[in-house]
Amino acid sequence: MLESVKYLLGSAGPSGFGSKTSAEHVTGYCPDLRSITAIITGATSGIGAETARVLAKRGARLILPARCLKTAEDTKARILSEFPNSDIIVMHLDLSSFNSVRKFVADFHSLNFPLNLLINNAGKFTHEHAISEDGIEMTFATNYLGHFLLTKLLLNKMVETAKSTGVQGRVVNVSSSIHSWFSGDLIGYLGSITRSRSDYDATRAYALSKLANVLHTKELAQRLDQMEANVTVNCVHPGIVRTRLTREREGLITDVVFFLASKLLKTIPQAAATTCYVATHPRLVNVSGKYFADCNETPASKLASNLAEAARIWSASELMISKDPNVLFDPFYGFQS
Repeated sequence: MLESVKYLLGSAGPSGFGSKTSAEHVTGYCPDLRSITAIITGATSGIGAETARVLAKRGARLILPARCLKTAEDTKARILSEFPNSDIIVMHLDLSSFNSVRKFVADFHSLNFPLNLLINNAGKFTHEHAISEDGIEMTFATNYLGHFLLTKLLLNKMVETAKSTGVQGRVVNVSSSIHSWFSGDLIGYLGSITRSRSDYDATRAYALSKLANVLHTKELAQRLDQMEANVTVNCVHPGIVRTRLTREREGLITDVVFFLASKLLKTIPQAAATTCYVATHPRLVNVSGKYFADCNETPASKLASNLAEAARIWSASELMISKDPNVLFDPFYGFQS
């Protein structure tokens, strides 16, 4: 109850920020970002677009990967209209395709840019059952597995950049509190919804993908620590964004319900704040493997904090990105509980 009241009031937590803090506010405390190169997935709308806009305002060079280049160019044009000196490059990327991820990384490497910051923000909620070109359920392929492969292929560049510049690299995985809705066998359920349309539940599939984002953060943090790499990885819940509610007015009770619900939602600048905080704030130097909401560290779900499960999903993910789609799930049976 107390936490809900603090959320509604926007009370500051230990970080000094809270649920009502904006992305511009939190980045007002960060160092000049003109030496920073950042890749932000899903930056063509919503939280990702605001994240890109604010980082551009602070001087970062931005790489904006997108499936639709025209939409990304429109985002770039909007940012340039506000900050004309911004350095923004648009590149093609379809996160649901392993081939597209690999081509994007190859194209990025050909630019010979450093890489300080990777924000894995893109996500989709697939209402209808669909399978990616690589034979994986589409929500999982886009929200998690594409980012897993992208991060894996860019990690050496981030480690090298941090070593040569002395500036700590940061990976930010955007998840959701809905990750706590999933329970059960992750790999077993993924196999089942990949093989069978009848087993598919859109909300549970989305929760699975967001749980995988948190587990990826936990395992990658351990691996970076073992490598003694000057790169951190953390995970964020941005909050639920305020949108226009379409409804029939039915009187006082309905008005009260919708008024209270609106107070639980965030504006887009508020929703982008936690991502920008984790990506830029000096307080988070050497902080890794943590989960943040409302710009403050907070516990993830019990399953999301299970290090054995994190190692298990990592091993399964390595198999998924390396096997022929026709036999993709055959090795998975050994991973099921």
